[in-house]
Amino acid sequence: MAQTEAERHAFYSGKPQPASSSSGYFESIDPSNGEPLCKIHTSSRQSIDAAIESAQTAFSSWSATPPVERARILQRAVSLLRQRNDALAQVETLDTGKPFSETSTVDVVTGADVLEYFANLVASGGLNGESFRLRPSAMVYTSKEPLGVCAGIGAWNYPIQIALWKSAPCLAAGNCMVYKPSEFTPLHAQYLAEVYREAGLPNGVFNVIYGAGAAGGYLSSHPSIAKVSFTGQVATGKKVAGAAAGGMKYVTMELGGKSPLVVLPDAAVDQAVDVAMMANFFSSGQVCTNGTRVFIPRAMKKEFEKLLLEKIPFVRAGDLSDMATNFGPLNSKVHQAKVLDYIRRGIEEDKATLLCGGVDQPANLPANLRKGFWVQPTVFTDCKDDMAIVRNEIFGPVMSILAYDTVDEAVQRANTTELGLAAGVVGRDIDQCHMVISRLEAGITWVNTWGESPAEMAVGGWKQSGLGVENGRRGLDAWVRNKSTIIEMGGSAATVFSKL
Repeated sequence: MAQTEAERHAFYSGKPQPASSSSGYFESIDPSNGEPLCKIHTSSRQSIDAAIESAQTAFSSWSATPPVERARILQRAVSLLRQRNDALAQVETLDTGKPFSETSTVDVVTGADVLEYFANLVASGGLNGESFRLRPSAMVYTSKEPLGVCAGIGAWNYPIQIALWKSAPCLAAGNCMVYKPSEFTPLHAQYLAEVYREAGLPNGVFNVIYGAGAAGGYLSSHPSIAKVSFTGQVATGKKVAGAAAGGMKYVTMELGGKSPLVVLPDAAVDQAVDVAMMANFFSSGQVCTNGTRVFIPRAMKKEFEKLLLEKIPFVRAGDLSDMATNFGPLNSKVHQAKVLDYIRRGIEEDKATLLCGGVDQPANLPANLRKGFWVQPTVFTDCKDDMAIVRNEIFGPVMSILAYDTVDEAVQRANTTELGLAAGVVGRDIDQCHMVISRLEAGITWVNTWGESPAEMAVGGWKQSGLGVENGRRGLDAWVRNKSTIIEMGGSAATVFSKL
């Protein structure tokens, strides 16, 4: 595995900036073994102010740079990301605890895809406005103008991917960014800043600060920030959005979910099991869109559970550098404790049937990994809608199986939640799949698959799961403001009054 530098400092004005001795620090921890990786210096308010000032200084020039020239720089960054895919993926594995088999094929790859998409989009006219004749003597034209200095606040489950999801459209649209990674997974941020710098991004266009909630709160409420893009928990997102709204800032909020997967009566059981496993155990269940409420026809339940137990051994924990490993630890000790508490509640309070898994570590872990933050893939069955494990977002590898008698019942129960991030359907009758998907209250949906989120597809949550979208053409519009202009060619209002 790759080694990381011993320390990290804020990055602005094109370089790392040493912190004052009084700023404090925190450590990045390897989740697989609990060992510290790197000392991260917390950014003071003065440091955050300096990062914002650096972005303000860069904005006038960067926003005036023609889109095609901005695109060329971003495309060079895409090339560097792809050249360094494995090295960056190793850093992500160290920081997140995700297997290299995942980080090397998903995290950097999909982030680079999004950067390439937005670079191509602005180069091919994606920022063009519209024009039309209002009347014979007047026409209207619109333009899409960058917002200014924007804040990106990342999450810990897909660090570099989320950083690219935020920075790609932001920079392509002509804005500058001050980015704060999660305090649990901060290592990617400087590597990304250095990639951008090496690609030719001017100093101050992309900046990095570090810290926990206090740093994010100060950044998002700063009067010089025009927009806040946040990914994280619902409760935190509400606070960030509230602070931003008080300053009339633009916001994009990608928050949590408790997503339903509805298996229809005609579904192939083996396909339903495969989709359910992908929807629950990929990335050790640490995915906001996970389909953790699995609705199964009552007549299919026993067969589904039998095949699921046969396939659970294919979820393999172990050495994260081994390409055969596809299941890692949870990201932190705090999060491990939270997930284990939910599993205990499922057993002791909810009285759900524990089909597999539980509170013990995965079997056969190597001795050097036993201090890591591991949790077994866990499945509860005979679940009820009012159980804590069914209602609340656990954000771990915990599946709840819920039996239903009619499809209408399954849809009604699936929608009985304040969250609406994702949903999915498995079935053979594609017409019925479309009908059910159309009734599910979620912003991201899948049929006979789960989890794919290509750059071209705009994604965002309904209800309490978020505001706005990321990616796709609409994702670019989230980083610009509209200006409409009327051109009067037949005389002005002043001319009219002069005739009175």
